Amino acid sequence: MADDQPKEEFSSRLGLILTTIGAAVGTGNIWRFPREAAANGGGAFMIGWLIFLFAWSIPLLIAEFAIGKKTRLGTVGAMRDMAGRNFTWLGIWMLWVGTAVGFYYAVVMGWTIRYFWIALSGEMSAAGDTAQTQALWDNFISSPFEVIFFQLIAVGLSAFIVYNGISGIEKANKILIPCLISFLVVAMIYPFILNPSGAIIGLKFLFIPQTEYLFKSETWIRALIQSAWSTSAGFGMAITYAVAMRKKEDIGLNAFLTGLGNNSVSLIAGVAVLSTVFALSGSTAEGLEAVESGSSGLTFIHLTALFASMGTAGWVIGSIFFLAMSFAALTSMVSTFQACVVNFVDMGWERKEAVRYIALAVALAGIPSAVSLEFLDNQDFVWGTGLIVSGLMVAIVVMRFGVSDFRNNLINTKYADLQIGRWWEFIIKYVFPLEFVAVFGFFIYEKLQDQSNSPIEGMGLGLFTIITMVVQWMIILVIFIFFLNNKVADSVKKGPVSDGNFDDEDDILDAEAV
Repeated sequence: MADDQPKEEFSSRLGLILTTIGAAVGTGNIWRFPREAAANGGGAFMIGWLIFLFAWSIPLLIAEFAIGKKTRLGTVGAMRDMAGRNFTWLGIWMLWVGTAVGFYYAVVMGWTIRYFWIALSGEMSAAGDTAQTQALWDNFISSPFEVIFFQLIAVGLSAFIVYNGISGIEKANKILIPCLISFLVVAMIYPFILNPSGAIIGLKFLFIPQTEYLFKSETWIRALIQSAWSTSAGFGMAITYAVAMRKKEDIGLNAFLTGLGNNSVSLIAGVAVLSTVFALSGSTAEGLEAVESGSSGLTFIHLTALFASMGTAGWVIGSIFFLAMSFAALTSMVSTFQACVVNFVDMGWERKEAVRYIALAVALAGIPSAVSLEFLDNQDFVWGTGLIVSGLMVAIVVMRFGVSDFRNNLINTKYADLQIGRWWEFIIKYVFPLEFVAVFGFFIYEKLQDQSNSPIEGMGLGLFTIITMVVQWMIILVIFIFFLNNKVADSVKKGPVSDGNFDDEDDILDAEAV
């Protein structure tokens, strides 16, 4: 049984940081961030994104690290012990949101693997323009068996790494993250060698604010979603990996390193993608067309066409770019698996048995997204936005515990390298609720008033409507609260603070079960 398994622990701070950065860094940094920034006012979006890093993501990561280290349980058990038995559903919700994202994320990872092979094999080089790369994309995406095949490869690779526990995850990330950053740096530098003036246009497009976007609620909510997405704040990944923190590991400094490390990778990726687009486009108008084509269009159609036009250089840079995307996707999928596995181990499953069944579930649940882009986009919209709700739930748990007590006793321990000040309490108590109500409320209000300029509609049952999003949330919450809460609460093993004793830190840190 799980209770008989040896304790798992990171061997070093470097391993922990690279792993948590790996959980945060994914295709969202390469595939989603440049597109979101470009579509929402460039520098205007960047302002919101940076604000939310310090006013949402890092404070949330601090809380998650502290919860995981204190409870030594996955998200379900951690929420039960921190908030009380009746609130176990909070942890189930966090687990579900991360897993629901993983269902379609495995499909996206499959895309990146397929396109790495397309680039490496020379198949991409034969596509000379966007019409041909559009046909290449259409042929691939309209072939369900091919998409599912690469989705299964993505699931298999992720499961293989998680199968070997924390040591396997740590070793993998020590290789994958440095390689990923190296690949992105090469991809960032090359456009400035090829066409400096065009690359600079991409930089301006990314960093110079379009001021009118500062007054649009959608700019701010998308910046918040991207910050949460990019850092994994609200996913429960930090809780999951904090379970395996060493006894003397710091919380505050690790959270800052994770958040800043992730955003640094996003910036490198943003510069690499947008400078490449404008450096290789025939005109600024052509570059704008690529940027406005959507995330899939930008990456798999326009960038692919640009790489194809470069000959041998395009073969090299295209292969590196899609390999980087594959590595980024893999590190995130590994973390999704690990979050599930830890919770099932807490319920008495053997790790390897849990990995096998979770892999099967992810593979099967991802099939609808593999065969329908519309379904994938809907799930991204619903559960990507649901990530904000998860973050708010963590803040509520902290407030139930007592914000000052949480900071003094769970964050600023005797092992803290970085003491967290009262600013953190202010953000959790006042800024978090205000951010959620203001940004999300104005977003809904704006959608109800004007649906003409956004793919996200306001009312009605459609792919991207607020009603559709809320209905899916409500169905899941009803199931979790009324049918699963008590059953799951009883099935999760006791942790070091399950009996309500939060005083003796050494007992907690010396707990044998992970």
